[in-house]
Amino acid sequence: MTGFAALAGQPVIAGGGLAGLATALLMDRPSVLLSPAPLGQDAASALAQGGIAAAIGADDSVSLHVADTLVAGAGLCVPDAVAAIVGAGPDAVAGLRSLGVLFDLSADGAPDLHLEAAHSRARIAHALGDGTGAEIMRALVARVRATPRITVMEGARLRRLIVRDGRVAGVEIVRGGVMLTLSTGACVIATGGVGALFPATTSPVGGQGLGLACAARAGAVLRDMEFVQFHPTALADGPAGAPRALVSEAVRGAGAVLVDETGARFTDELAPRDVVARAIQAHLTAGHQVLLDARAATHGAFAQHFPGIARACAARGLDPDRQPLPVRPAVHYHMGGIETDLNGRSTVPGLWACGEAASTGLHGANRLASNSLLEAFVCAGFVARDLDAVSLPAPGPVGEPVPDEGDGVGLADMHACLGRAAGILRDGAGLARAARALVPHVATDDRALVGAMVCLAALERRESRGGHYRTDYPLTAATAVHSRLTLARTLTMLDALSSGAPVSTPADGLTVP
Repeated sequence: MTGFAALAGQPVIAGGGLAGLATALLMDRPSVLLSPAPLGQDAASALAQGGIAAAIGADDSVSLHVADTLVAGAGLCVPDAVAAIVGAGPDAVAGLRSLGVLFDLSADGAPDLHLEAAHSRARIAHALGDGTGAEIMRALVARVRATPRITVMEGARLRRLIVRDGRVAGVEIVRGGVMLTLSTGACVIATGGVGALFPATTSPVGGQGLGLACAARAGAVLRDMEFVQFHPTALADGPAGAPRALVSEAVRGAGAVLVDETGARFTDELAPRDVVARAIQAHLTAGHQVLLDARAATHGAFAQHFPGIARACAARGLDPDRQPLPVRPAVHYHMGGIETDLNGRSTVPGLWACGEAASTGLHGANRLASNSLLEAFVCAGFVARDLDAVSLPAPGPVGEPVPDEGDGVGLADMHACLGRAAGILRDGAGLARAARALVPHVATDDRALVGAMVCLAALERRESRGGHYRTDYPLTAATAVHSRLTLARTLTMLDALSSGAPVSTPADGLTVP
């Protein structure tokens, strides 16, 4: 590729969502931005409806936002991370405005703020009603394209990290079926979550956890991989293989209620997401329909308040002003990921992570609604500041790309495996079966590796907490302990499962059959 060698030594940012774009924009260094799709497409950030949580209301405070985040996180938030990220919320909204994001305003010119589940105040700044992610991405994509120091490689994805002497020395990139290598001492993984590995998800197809696999194969610690958040209210029907259309938390915040076919309410609509999702799943399993009724809440003006959701409904022949909407839970967010400090540094020198791919400690066991865009933008700033301050090694030779080996696991097979074992309701036997089924593929297939890590972390956690619910261990342990996995430990655990030996559980000293 003409000019490609000239990029050697520049930080490589893998991911074209909010976290990746913001890191490139907020960093003064020249950088290379990899985006598997054209900028703004196939990024979960663009699909975000609710908005960005920030304590900017007259009746709100950072301390209240921190308290709500800690409660939702069910004991596994890292308090220093929560304080730093939530504390930066007001500046984040101002920073996004300065980059051209047009947030919705109320009649008096103040920010129009929505209320969402588990928030004690209305603090969700939004744009285009329910099109916040699309508006943020519009503004940031335009800025990135107009910034000469950022080299954008569309249609390119991170394939592998090259590690030498214990630190990142380069990256392998796939673009247009061609494998390339680039020497660099800094890589930022901002590749999003794992939702596309599950059969029912609101995530775009690119959300397969491939960045997490790259980090694991480079030796990084992955934390809390078992915590997968199911959004309670995705539209029940949609095109096969496409992401489920989300019905934002803000619709329930505006007063919509969950009812069954008899019209009876059966849960608190504004409880934390894991609670509402389990209540809906239990009602569906019992043979009921589950419907979201917004008729009384929006008084015949649903499309005025939630235009994007109204369009998704119309595409399915639904009219929320005239009928309740059939809904069911869908995988929406991954609280786990690459363990980082507050600068975004992983346990591997030269490797940073940001956005949904990172485990910063903000979300704990259950993300508070609309804290994801907040984390992506704020932590992008932390990473950018750190990269601007650090001295990077001079570029050196990195060799030829390593060829692929063996056949991979098909996405349909991953859907079947994780859908059965790692859904809203889990048990040890199902998790062990799924992990064993993935054993033959883990060494060479990145999706299999990530799926196995989710199952193993869930198998070790012999309790129910936040987004992780074990029917065989329904109680919550008195002490909250993070799970941590490396590639080496994952392979050891899988060997033990394959041989029929028990897998140790460091958190409580017990064993998993």
